[in-house]
Amino acid sequence: MTLKLSYILLLVGLLMHSCMNDDQWYNLNDYDEQSTGVFILNEGNFMYDNASLSFYKPDSLIVQNNIFAEANGAPLGDVAQSMTIKDSLGFIVLNNSGKIYVINTNTFEFAGKITGLTSPRYIHFINDSKAYVTDLYSKTINIVNPLTFEVTGAIDVDNNHPDFAQHATEQMLQHGKYLFVNCWSYDDKLLVINTETDQWIDSIAVPIQPRSMVMDKNENIWVLTDGGFAGNPFGHEEPALLQLDPQTRQIVSMQRFDLSTSPSDLAINNTGDTLYFINGDVYRRSIYENSTTELFIESPYDGAYDRGFAAIGVDPRNGDIYVADAIDNIQRGAVYRHLTDGTAIDTFRVGIIPTAFIFK
Repeated sequence: MTLKLSYILLLVGLLMHSCMNDDQWYNLNDYDEQSTGVFILNEGNFMYDNASLSFYKPDSLIVQNNIFAEANGAPLGDVAQSMTIKDSLGFIVLNNSGKIYVINTNTFEFAGKITGLTSPRYIHFINDSKAYVTDLYSKTINIVNPLTFEVTGAIDVDNNHPDFAQHATEQMLQHGKYLFVNCWSYDDKLLVINTETDQWIDSIAVPIQPRSMVMDKNENIWVLTDGGFAGNPFGHEEPALLQLDPQTRQIVSMQRFDLSTSPSDLAINNTGDTLYFINGDVYRRSIYENSTTELFIESPYDGAYDRGFAAIGVDPRNGDIYVADAIDNIQRGAVYRHLTDGTAIDTFRVGIIPTAFIFK
């Protein structure tokens, strides 16, 4: 198929999809991507239905953009929030579309969908037949069956706050039978869920707006908070990076940042002992006590807390660091790939607002 014909057929498919439901799909490009690589989830603009998915092959330095649209003849949706791979399936959480699309991670073809969600954020698999889906507005964590793609229940996390819609739930980390969930929007809590009983059993107070979490090699949880913003009705304070013991549920250590900053994403290396986070620039520090934080990659933008560096990921195979640059949140974003010593080895363009790296 020629490049020109491929784009004509893609345009026709997109126009047709705007007049139909998502139970019908039109394959425009055949993929069979058996190689390892990294998916880049591009959030797109709110209400513009221009989220997209890219796939990058680090061995050959080849990037393929708009793979969902080309494989299925339809746009991905409105605000792609996150993606999680289970076996050969990729679960793509579409926040403003209120659904989860499931794709084959080799062919990129549509394999199913989970609907009946309000404003989904992340999916976490408890076992083969049970997963949790967090939500920005519903004040519940939905329980879904990833085999049948059905919603089977919900965990009520409504604290009946008179002024704020709490709890809005985000990322999830599991330690034994307990799941830790950060509540970012106008909140200062981590929730603890018993995955055997599907019950919210505890809350842990942390600094304002916990935004991102990882678990280190010692199974301690690290939480990055953004501190809110000036004029925030919930409060504004110095952002923080804190270490939490999941057994005692106590904060072990905490590092504060300048009030004028707004950290946004946290990642951990492939050996679980080095943290990388975005706070305008990209910084790095060890998980060990009394470690110093060092500048790792300098941002090309001044005061770039609402644009520029948007996400960071670390390849679990070799430790390469990937940094997403949203630029101005309007044009196509870029990805920078670095070795662990900071050496830049590749740069490539992706979709609008690259927001997550998912390694296959």
